[in-house]
Parts: sequence; C-alpha cells; structure tokens
Amino acid sequence: MDSIKILQKFYRPDTRAYNILLTHSRCVTRKALEMARLHPELHPDLDFISQAAMLHDIGIYLCDAPDIDCHGSEPYIRHGILGAALLRELDLPRHALVCERHTGTGITVSDIRDQHLPLPLRDFSPVSVEEQLICYADKFFSKSRPDYERTPQEVLLSLKKFGSRATERILEWQTRFL
Repeated sequence: MDSIKILQKFYRPDTRAYNILLTHSRCVTRKALEMARLHPELHPDLDFISQAAMLHDIGIYLCDAPDIDCHGSEPYIRHGILGAALLRELDLPRHALVCERHTGTGITVSDIRDQHLPLPLRDFSPVSVEEQLICYADKFFSKSRPDYERTPQEVLLSLKKFGSRATERILEWQTRFL
C-alpha cells in the first residue's frame, strides 16, 4: 500500500495543506516507529504503523482550519471521524480506527457529553499498541510548527489543560514507550 498515493487522492501536491500534512505525517511516522522499535516485546506491527501514521490526519481538508490551508465546513474536532470514513471507503478499516482514535489522548463518551462535542456518542480512545503509539507520537508535533518536536515535558504540559485523564494517559505512555 502506498500512503502517499492515497493522500494524493484527496490533496493536490502543490498545496500548502498537502505540504503541512505530509511534513506532519512523516514526523509522526518517524517518532511512532522510533518508539515501536524500542519495544519489540510489545510486538508492534511496524508496516502498519508506517502506513497508518501517514494517514492519521487525512480528513483535515474537510475541516475549517484556514491556518493550515484547510477550507472545509466541518469543525476540526471531526477530522478523525471524517478521515476514518474516507479510509473505510478504501477498504482500510484498521487504518480508519487510527484516524478516529488519535485525537487528544482519545475522546470518551463522557468527554463528548460533557463538552458537547460534535461527535457520535461512542468511545474514541486508542486501543491497540499501534493506535497508542501513533496517538502519542502525534502529540510531539503540531501542524502549525511541523518541523518542531516537542519534548516529553512539553507534551505533558500541552495536555494538562484537558484534565487529569489526559495527563495520566500521557504519563502512562511516557513510561511505556520512552
């Protein structure tokens, strides 16, 4: 499977959005693989991580995020489920799960209810080791500064505003994957 060709089905390569997405996705892929290789005892599927990390943000173009040259109509919080729908249409259901489960440290039904998020009422928390690695690796890179890699402490600080569950999850992943 060629992740770049899949991205190019939805993005023109000469656009800023594509270049931001490609840079971000490559950084997340590199970081996820780096952590996965440190932990062979977890038996991570490296090929799947390479593919899914490249595709985890495929749905951003459907969202209203002009800072990253995405001019869709949907709220950004929905980029994961929108990308998952695209990947399911391509018969990539496992990759789709990564899309919908990588936002934050995972979004729970309680989060959706309490914050009135425009998402279906179901749990969007990463389950498999591959989903968790990609979700965690994603926190090291923003799309607004795609070449800058946050430190583990910066990752932790950036998620403190989301409460104790997010902080606990990040600390768990730091212990498990770093």
